[in-house]
Amino acid sequence: MPRLNYRIIMYIMGLLLVFNGGFMSISALVSAIYREDEASDLLGASLVAIGLGAVLMILTRDHVKELAKKEGYLIVTLGWLIMAFAGTMPYLFTGAITNYTDAFFETMSGFTTTGASIMNDIEIMPKGVLFWRSMTHWIGGMGIIVLAVAILPLLGIGGMQLFAAEAPGPSADKLHPRITDTAKRLWLIYVGFTGVQTILLKVAGMGWFDAVNHAMSTLSTGGFSTKNASIAYWNDNPYIQWIIVFFMFVAGMNFVLSYFGFKGQFRKIFMDTEFKWYTSFVVGFSIIGAILIYLQADVSVSSIPHPMVWGEAESAVRHSFFQVLAVITTTGFVSADYTMWTPFLTIMFFGLFFLGGSAGSTSGGIKVMRHIILIRNGILEFKRTLHPNAILPVRYNSRALPNGIVFNILGFFILYMLAFIIGSVGLAALGLDFDTAIGGALSSLGNVGPAFGDLSPVNNFAGLPDLGKWWCAFLMLIGRLELFTVLILLTPFFWRNR
Repeated sequence: MPRLNYRIIMYIMGLLLVFNGGFMSISALVSAIYREDEASDLLGASLVAIGLGAVLMILTRDHVKELAKKEGYLIVTLGWLIMAFAGTMPYLFTGAITNYTDAFFETMSGFTTTGASIMNDIEIMPKGVLFWRSMTHWIGGMGIIVLAVAILPLLGIGGMQLFAAEAPGPSADKLHPRITDTAKRLWLIYVGFTGVQTILLKVAGMGWFDAVNHAMSTLSTGGFSTKNASIAYWNDNPYIQWIIVFFMFVAGMNFVLSYFGFKGQFRKIFMDTEFKWYTSFVVGFSIIGAILIYLQADVSVSSIPHPMVWGEAESAVRHSFFQVLAVITTTGFVSADYTMWTPFLTIMFFGLFFLGGSAGSTSGGIKVMRHIILIRNGILEFKRTLHPNAILPVRYNSRALPNGIVFNILGFFILYMLAFIIGSVGLAALGLDFDTAIGGALSSLGNVGPAFGDLSPVNNFAGLPDLGKWWCAFLMLIGRLELFTVLILLTPFFWRNR
């Protein structure tokens, strides 16, 4: 029986290190533009990553160019770990973060687009470091592995196995029959949206640096900000917040639908079951939130004199849409401390932590598609009880789903809940209180960022014990890679010869 092709795995790890180092060099350039002393340190981190990657590629260049499904899962998980471990270098080399546990936590939070941070004062950090911090979001958002898929065919290596393991959601929709073209189109859309949002934020009043960073964080549904108060820093500028609201909504959509939109195929968008439910969830929960905020909560009112600004009503609607989208899409930006609004809204937001955006988006969580299928299958169980001999398949987008997909989603949901429970117990065992333990576990697993208790939107994860930070980083990883990709490596049968 053939064994795992370890040489090609190591070769791709080297390729990812080279990619990582290349992105670090962009951060060094940004630092140099602002004439920061840390530019040389960032360049040094870049050269180390590129050098290590190049050596690894040279040592394994005579690999067999065959990639099976097992190698795909292993490459995705190891690739994410390699990127995270190497991604700590800009923090450590510049001295922005001196504790390795903190540096790894911040990096894993970035690459998994979680947005949880250990930085107590973000605004004193060098701009090159903040740019790298946002860039880890942007790289992880669509997946450095998908980027590599577009390059691998040039090396004579097929990338389908990688895309199947990396693509977010229960299935990987294709824009084009060739997987390479799919990856290129996804990245083209991703880059395009980032550029458009950057320009709009600049026009709305942000500086270029803040605009670029927040665009990268929004499209990746990450949530890292360049301000200590996050987006609440611009509470007196509704334009900025509404722009971010729109792009959070777009980032939480299936990117395939965005492609259809560019092609003028709007019917495919509006007829998509997941899009209709996703939109309904966002609008429905936002309306509930806006009413309760207006009647019971206290949020700041924009002071910009413009017909668009309607005082308390506009502020309530804006904050509600902003925070509902920030949680559903797992972006994690903060315009207000939603845990201080009303008890009902706190419970509502806790429930939204489980929702997630659309499959095929950069968001985390369970995903809307899975909830739809779970609900429909649950309803059909009533009919099956009454009519045990009837054939009643679960339908999605007017098509009957194979039982295998339904069973996979049921299995995913059970594993997700088990991971949440075990994650909460693990944090509680470290001495965290109930709210903080369940909030930290759920936020890390769903890649949301802000949580509850001592990890609420006005706090951060700096106070966690080191073991708690490593535990949360592990939850971030399995959540971002949708459980199976990582957990399958912990099973004994994965390592048996094929």
